[in-house]
Amino acid sequence: MDILVYGTINSVSLALYALGFALVYGTSRLPNFAHGALFVLAGFITWFFLNSLGLPYPVAIVLAMLVTAVIGALIYQFILVRVRGMEISEIIASYALGLAILEGLRWGGFKGMSYTLPVFIEGSFAVAGISVDYQRLLVVLIGAAVVGMLWLFTHFTRIGLALRGMAQDERAAMMLGIDSDRMAVVAMGFGSGLAALAAVLLLPLGNIVVESGYNILILAIAVCIVGGLGSWMGAVLAAFLIGFAQILTVVYLGSHYQMVVALLAIILTLILKPSGLFGRQKELEERV
Repeated sequence: MDILVYGTINSVSLALYALGFALVYGTSRLPNFAHGALFVLAGFITWFFLNSLGLPYPVAIVLAMLVTAVIGALIYQFILVRVRGMEISEIIASYALGLAILEGLRWGGFKGMSYTLPVFIEGSFAVAGISVDYQRLLVVLIGAAVVGMLWLFTHFTRIGLALRGMAQDERAAMMLGIDSDRMAVVAMGFGSGLAALAAVLLLPLGNIVVESGYNILILAIAVCIVGGLGSWMGAVLAAFLIGFAQILTVVYLGSHYQMVVALLAIILTLILKPSGLFGRQKELEERV
């Protein structure tokens, strides 16, 4: 039961890590390699609002998500738009921006293990005889709610339908009057906001450290590659596959092999099925 319970928690956490990355790539085909940096930045912004400005915790969380979303949108509007369509340049530019954010935080003194966020609710609860703290239960509940709301948003709102149209066929969407760059800005903002949401949910379970930005990026990429780049529902399924594989590895081999699982998932997927579980980018080549 502990594998089932903590495997589910780990899987939902991975889905939260990857949803923003998957949304941005699925809409604009832009690999946002600054995703992990925006995750860490959101954590430090929340900490700053809470501890330095003395704002109430809910207000600090909402403001941090809004600020991170705006930063993500500005990154696309003023930098990434200039290299859009040049795949290698997109990767280099977004990764360089992420590196600048993380190293800028380190240079600014945000380093060490002293930066933490409080949990939403103190205490624990027994699930099938397994003690689980309330914060992890909230991660599962809110994560499931986010996936459901994201599905409703992309199927029943005007902006969501425009994003889906861009994801399915950008040229056809542009012929129907949808502004490609504007939707890319919206997607980047939403994706950055989702990264911030994941940060405020998951960082109270540990410390806010700059180095975690690189790990979050690797995990998000692993989930998206296995699920299929461009498919955020595929990313959710892949999160459960990798999440349970990581927990089994921790139980039977050790915690230091946990990241190896994500890297192996990337390598095996690229060898066996490069488009992932639900991806379409290399579907024709695989059939041939």
